[in-house]
Amino acid sequence: MDFLFNLLPHLVNGLALGLLFALIALGFMLIIGVMEVINLAHGSLFALGAYVALVIVTPEGGMVVPFLKPWFGIDIVPRYVAGLIIAPFVVGLFGMGLEICLRRTYGKDPLYGLLLTFGAALVIEEGIRVIWGHGEYVLPLPKGIRGGFFYGDLIWSTYRFYAALFSMAMIGLLWVFIEKTPYGAIIKAGAHDSEMVRALGINLPRLRLFVFGFGTALAAIAGIIMAPIWGIRPQVGVDAVIPAFVVIVLGGVGSFWGAVIAGLLVGMVVGLTAAFLSDWSLLSMYLLLLAVVTFRARGLMGKASVLEN
Repeated sequence: MDFLFNLLPHLVNGLALGLLFALIALGFMLIIGVMEVINLAHGSLFALGAYVALVIVTPEGGMVVPFLKPWFGIDIVPRYVAGLIIAPFVVGLFGMGLEICLRRTYGKDPLYGLLLTFGAALVIEEGIRVIWGHGEYVLPLPKGIRGGFFYGDLIWSTYRFYAALFSMAMIGLLWVFIEKTPYGAIIKAGAHDSEMVRALGINLPRLRLFVFGFGTALAAIAGIIMAPIWGIRPQVGVDAVIPAFVVIVLGGVGSFWGAVIAGLLVGMVVGLTAAFLSDWSLLSMYLLLLAVVTFRARGLMGKASVLEN
């Protein structure tokens, strides 16, 4: 019984990590579904979101924008909330700019889109190094969500609970937007048949622009919430984009709840493995992926292909 109780903090860590992985993957999947482009810059935009929030929240980050100095005299709570709102908006604009650059690759070999987004990822990462340097930053948190508390002779991280609840709320809001609004219906239609959407009179370039910006904004939100857990450094985007690939393939390409379930599975496996075999924590998610696709190539909730009929 004591063993199970001692295991609970690791389960909470895995839950928070899994929900964040799912949030990253859902933004990534929206772009793949509508654009039919694998955005290799998604991880770099994840990192950029954390850095933009750093500029808004901390005086050290604000050195990049001198006119923000009076802003840092106020309480951290409004600064943190402003970072959660403004940083995704800024990164969404970056994403829209990248989509405009991608338009010349539509209808051509998919390799062109891959190369362009890979180049964009390198540019963003090096731009971060030029502006903020190579060091690692820490995003300060409001008092109410930092630190820990004792329960049952164990120390529990307050922030892990906050990260899990925030991610659940964001995933729930995203589901409502996709399933219950006319804009979500248009996005789903664009992912299913873009030519039919065009035939119905919907502006397809505008739809792609919006979806790309929306997907990258979700990556930025995940980057801000993940920052206190992983830290903020130029290459942190690589740590995010690889699990996003794993989650999408594991859950099934195009499946919303498949991505959520896969994210939770990956988070739990990584969290529990880190507790007992830390050197195997990253390898564990690849072993999970290998085990699933060996028996179910389309992922947990992916649709069957014609080859399976």
